[in-house]
Amino acid sequence: MAYELYYWDGIQGRGEFIRLALEEAGAAYIDITRETGSGRGTAAMMQKLKGMGGLHTPFAPPFVKDGELLVSHVANILFYLGPKLGLAPEDEGLRYAANGLQLTITDFVCEVHDTHHPIATDLYYEDQKEAAKARSVSFIEHRIPKYIGYFERNLANNPGGDRHSIGNRLSYVDLSLFQVIEGLRYAFPRATRLFDRQYPLLMALHDRVRERPNIARYLASPRRIPFNESGIFRHYPELDQDAA
Repeated sequence: MAYELYYWDGIQGRGEFIRLALEEAGAAYIDITRETGSGRGTAAMMQKLKGMGGLHTPFAPPFVKDGELLVSHVANILFYLGPKLGLAPEDEGLRYAANGLQLTITDFVCEVHDTHHPIATDLYYEDQKEAAKARSVSFIEHRIPKYIGYFERNLANNPGGDRHSIGNRLSYVDLSLFQVIEGLRYAFPRATRLFDRQYPLLMALHDRVRERPNIARYLASPRRIPFNESGIFRHYPELDQDAA
């Protein structure tokens, strides 16, 4: 039975972290809001969000339906799917370590979002542009080095080798870090211009993920929604600057 992925149509957003894992594993899945017909489309997702699906109601997408089980939140979904897709360590302790890394990515993604919506999510970007400029300066100068430097050190210190974030083989964490780098390069091309020199291990990981056959096919396909200014990673030139 195919997994059912529920996320907003037209944006990569948080749903993309789930898509990358499903695509890498070659798993059968249905991107519900991008489909038409009975039980498909955005209306089907909204029904579940309103508690009309007979399952535990998630607060927001993304969530994944596997048979009668409904799992929400990116890190929680990947913690569940990782072993099933062959994208999690076999060792239980390492699985918790992987989950910790993914939760750190979740924290970072929230900070990315707040660069363009620092005051309120129900206001347009144009209504908070000056606050966004100030937030982005701090994000580029302090938060990007804090987080990306951490992930670089994690690769360097991994007992399984610096080719992977956890253990000695590909995991969903590696795929998620690929997406983070892709998003940062789109949103902040000036700030990330020196990433190859500053974070060589992380950038080498990014390049290896991009070249994996299933990922390469996915990135070249229409299933990969382009970055746009409705998602988490948004490119507003006035928010970008050269890194210190």
